[in-house]
Amino acid sequence: MNPKLQWLRNKMNSLDMQGIIISNPVNIFYLTGIDAEGTLLLTRKENIFITDARYIEHVHSILTLYDEIIVYDIRDISKDDYENFFLFCENVGFEEYYVSYANYKEFVRKYRINNLVETEHIIEKQRMIKDDDEIKSIIKACNITDACFSHILKYIKPQMTEKQIAEEIDRYYNEHAEGTSFETIVASGENTSMPHATPTDRKIQEKDIITIDMGCKVNGYCSDMTRTFFVGEVPEAVKPVYDLVLKNQIQTMQDFKDGISTRILSKMVENDFRLNGYDLVHSLGHGVGLEIHEPPFINYKTDIPLKENMVVTNEPGIYIPGKFGVRIEDTVQITKFGCINLTNSEKNYIII
Repeated sequence: MNPKLQWLRNKMNSLDMQGIIISNPVNIFYLTGIDAEGTLLLTRKENIFITDARYIEHVHSILTLYDEIIVYDIRDISKDDYENFFLFCENVGFEEYYVSYANYKEFVRKYRINNLVETEHIIEKQRMIKDDDEIKSIIKACNITDACFSHILKYIKPQMTEKQIAEEIDRYYNEHAEGTSFETIVASGENTSMPHATPTDRKIQEKDIITIDMGCKVNGYCSDMTRTFFVGEVPEAVKPVYDLVLKNQIQTMQDFKDGISTRILSKMVENDFRLNGYDLVHSLGHGVGLEIHEPPFINYKTDIPLKENMVVTNEPGIYIPGKFGVRIEDTVQITKFGCINLTNSEKNYIII
């Protein structure tokens, strides 16, 4: 059997669940490789994927014999079929953080479920630990991201707009990967003070500061990298802020390892920023995988130990409203005794 489905069945047994309904498409892809609309059911004895006629052929082309998944066309399922899927199942799990209340009521009505129980992110928690194939895809995405950054440094010229630069990054990723993993951020000058700035028609000027946050997808897996760099020279007012961010980014990289607390990591950076008169206004990092933002989240609100083969970002940033901001971000693989930087573009003063 598909090892991820076997893992889920074992987990269900330990939680006294006889069935489960998976409706989050990211979790369906993780478990089966299916990237089509539909619902995945694990019943007492069968794995069932319900979709419609538009996707039947595509789904069959993805599945192999060892997946042991029965594919149903939704048009061929009767009312009795729905009610029989979870027959003799006392407890059936559902994704309470994804499913709306209306869908919850529909599940109860349609499947005649005795007891619909919360699953408490069991699949998302498993997704935090990447296997070898997942890590290979992320590494490839990160390599393409490094190559894209090298390309864009040569591409940027004064009087180009932020939008033009973002469009070139997107074009590169569409050509060399499966497209972007999130909406590309290109911010310049005072716009860099906004952590999630949207590219504008502002033109690049001499002595500008530029922040680019970008990533791509390979086999569905994401990369994420941010660099802050300069046109012509580094402004004196920016140097101490940049140095402080880089110092903490490097220190965090040294602290990353199996067992370290996400809260402790965040607090160490936050304390150093405050000693220097600044705040850590957003998370120090987040998990990266099939989604660009996924658990674990590295901030003072969470206290989760990092584990070997988690893939996370390391992205301290300082933002001074109306003036400028500095963020430096890498995608990182956690190991038993440290970590591996998966994005490796230059981080010291970058001047174009």
